Amino acid sequence: MSTGPTHAMSGLLAWAAVTALADNHPIGQLTPQSWVVGAVLATGAALLPDLDHPSSTISRTFGPVSSAASTLINTTSKLVYRTTRTKKDSKRDGGHRGLTHTLVFAVIAALVTTAVVQQSQKWALPALMFVFAGLAVRGIMNDWNPKKDALMITGVSAGVTVLCVAWTAQTPASAAACGVAVGVGCVAHFLGDAITEQGCPILWPVPIGGKTWFPVAPPKIMRMQTGGRVEMSIVGPVVTALSVWLSAAALQQAGALPFLDGIDLLPI
Repeated sequence: MSTGPTHAMSGLLAWAAVTALADNHPIGQLTPQSWVVGAVLATGAALLPDLDHPSSTISRTFGPVSSAASTLINTTSKLVYRTTRTKKDSKRDGGHRGLTHTLVFAVIAALVTTAVVQQSQKWALPALMFVFAGLAVRGIMNDWNPKKDALMITGVSAGVTVLCVAWTAQTPASAAACGVAVGVGCVAHFLGDAITEQGCPILWPVPIGGKTWFPVAPPKIMRMQTGGRVEMSIVGPVVTALSVWLSAAALQQAGALPFLDGIDLLPI
């Protein structure tokens, strides 16, 4: 997998790109409040697939609660892998980079998010914001001591949630936009994993070369090592810079940055 900060920023980049480039579509005509809610969800969702790895840092985001959830997800992923693999698929346990690393999961996550937000702006959205804000904070600040930071992350997540909920009190967030944000965040994670050495089974259960868990990846010469020099010195900084630029462009379209009026941040 790519490192936490790269995954997190790729989620923000994906959301910013989708909203900035879709100016003639409803998803590109969001209020500043809805855009920020989507940004938090997308950034957190870019870490969500790695909850299938119980020993990962992200699985300890909320201490025992997230660890238990990770164990359950990992067990489910193993079961699905063993049930659907072919003779040509590898004989790994299938817990990590399994079900949660597929487009099927991204679609399910998007639909569930949309349905949950439609239920209530008062309790469902804050609950989602809290969880995804925690994942985002954990991903970006992955060097914190995992044995002592669960409480700190919980506090920061609660603070981000309160601020976002207070800001959106008079302008309800779009349920559909929240679903799209989670979906694109997951897809950003898949693409980040696909360019690493192991690849990512994005297209499961479509059989490719006789494998239902075919690891989608570019040619080996184009893949990078997780946490290696290419990611840390090139990919990470480029993703961060692009996410800042496209976020500014999307917020400008939403009317949140009037001081940039007259400046074309997206000359295409």
